[in-house]
Amino acid sequence: MNIEEYRDYCLSLPGATEGFPFGEDTLVMKVGGKMFSLASLESFTFNVKCDPEKAIELREKYAEVLPGYHMNKQHWNTIIPNGLTEERLLKEWIFDSYRLVVSKLPVKDRAGLL
Repeated sequence: MNIEEYRDYCLSLPGATEGFPFGEDTLVMKVGGKMFSLASLESFTFNVKCDPEKAIELREKYAEVLPGYHMNKQHWNTIIPNGLTEERLLKEWIFDSYRLVVSKLPVKDRAGLL
């Protein structure tokens, strides 16, 4: 997965938007005004939200999954898409993050998102 594929996949999710609130080097993906992923354009790594137990499990299983850089390390992972992890898994991790964020939105804002 490269940055364009990452962006296209994130924006294919219902209600997803993009922006650069942290500067031109960090692409932020949001749903319902809440961040579900962000990517460094400089080195192309991306952060995703994750269930705390699953976050630890993924870090132990995959060398390319690290505690979230500049994020709450209990709830966020940084992914280094180095070509060793199947694209299907990368998309699954992005979607899990999206789903977690949507699940915390007010009920009226969740309509049509999942």
